[in-house]
Amino acid sequence: MAKVIVVTSGKGGVGKTTSSAAIGMGLAMSGHKTVIIDFDIGLRNLDLVMGCERRVVYDFINVTQGEANLNQALIKDKRCDRLFVLPASQTRNKDALTREGVEQVLERLKQEFDYILCDSPAGIENGAMMALYFADEAIITTNPEVSSVQDSDRIIGMLQSRSRRAELGQEPIREHLLLNRYNPVRVESGEMLSVADVEDILAIPLLGVIPESQAVLKASNSGTPVILDDASDAGQAYQDTVARLLGDARPMRFISAEKPGLLRRLFGGK
Repeated sequence: MAKVIVVTSGKGGVGKTTSSAAIGMGLAMSGHKTVIIDFDIGLRNLDLVMGCERRVVYDFINVTQGEANLNQALIKDKRCDRLFVLPASQTRNKDALTREGVEQVLERLKQEFDYILCDSPAGIENGAMMALYFADEAIITTNPEVSSVQDSDRIIGMLQSRSRRAELGQEPIREHLLLNRYNPVRVESGEMLSVADVEDILAIPLLGVIPESQAVLKASNSGTPVILDDASDAGQAYQDTVARLLGDARPMRFISAEKPGLLRRLFGGK
């Protein structure tokens, strides 16, 4: 049965689209037919991160309003034939999304896909509420900063009260915590919250910790999901994250500062 997973946050700029692209690619490479929907109407960043921006002809709004069908709007990834993107519109506003239109699209996608990832805009405006309303699971994405974590706590409240599952009294949305841009050296110096601090505040299960890495920016600029960069710590961390999402109990990596070796200590290294 298809699963609808929303990638959400309370604060902008925490890495939701990067995470949606990486996790979607990881699920598809694991053998699951996957589609990523861009709910950020008016901005449309997912197709840029996925490197398919020149192939956009029809978008999510065109489908919900009957101006195109799903086959016309879905873009197949060039690197994995089990991964598709449904882009957002750059010319409409967020109010163009309706609950009925979103539901119709999701029901059609469920007939064909194993996983439907909803790349949500930040906050609690219309697009974000539409993205989370039909979710079965949620990946709450945050940075190790107080303001980001507090905003994520607000989103958790929305997931628990404003989703369809909450309205119908069904089993709650399964929540996961994804901690992005983590730097253990800055944590030790008191500049960032620790993993334990964030877990204590949000009180939801930890799915993954993605280290602060230049590989993420490089991958985004080249239109390539960073999970494909096997040599980078961020790519490996996303691989671990997808494995855990699929039920594999992997240990957390990249959460402790590396200790300098003997030679570095002898010659003044920190």
